[in-house]
Amino acid sequence: MRQKTSTEIFTYWERIRGSADAPTRDLIQPSAVAHILPELFILENTADDNPRFRLAGTGICNLMGREIRGENFAGLWASSHHDDPVRIAAGVMRHVVPASINATGYCISGRRMTFEMVLMPVRTSNDICDRLLGCLTPTVHSTWLGNERLEFLALDRSRLLYDHPARLVETPPHPDPTDLLPFEGSLSLGEWMRRKLLQAKNSPDRAKIDPARDRFGGRP
Repeated sequence: MRQKTSTEIFTYWERIRGSADAPTRDLIQPSAVAHILPELFILENTADDNPRFRLAGTGICNLMGREIRGENFAGLWASSHHDDPVRIAAGVMRHVVPASINATGYCISGRRMTFEMVLMPVRTSNDICDRLLGCLTPTVHSTWLGNERLEFLALDRSRLLYDHPARLVETPPHPDPTDLLPFEGSLSLGEWMRRKLLQAKNSPDRAKIDPARDRFGGRP
């Protein structure tokens, strides 16, 4: 992570999770990150692993030229290349492991900008991880950003954040993060997440997630 917002929110997430693998939603205090709220978002999972925006900061909405609360996460990405980002986001929640994404945003005029995105799992209870705290930050601030909307994002690269491995308090209900690393060097993170999700979907004890909507503080 190279962007200040990414570092700050990840450090905050690390602090509030303590010795758990992910913090619960009630530990997140918007006032503690008020200065970066415009670049933050919350995703919620769905029964078909198609995450949607529960909350999106004003900075992100300005970039996209619309209010994206309630939209699917896939709506941010190029229609022909949205599968990998969606699988990564769903995998962050399912496997309770944070990840980072580098992407390029494109405008209809041909202008482009690179972005850094961090995805961190959040639990709605001690048993369910069906939320994701994220940020979207441009790598360079330009005067045209926010005045010319982005048509879509395109995934450049992604990685799991293993700088601080997950620390589980009790007997882990999830695989140990070191066991989640892909064994094939050429395997992309999206493909690896896809295989993990297929394994989970075929598992007889796969939990059905249909989270109730709630509030994450006030609107930024």
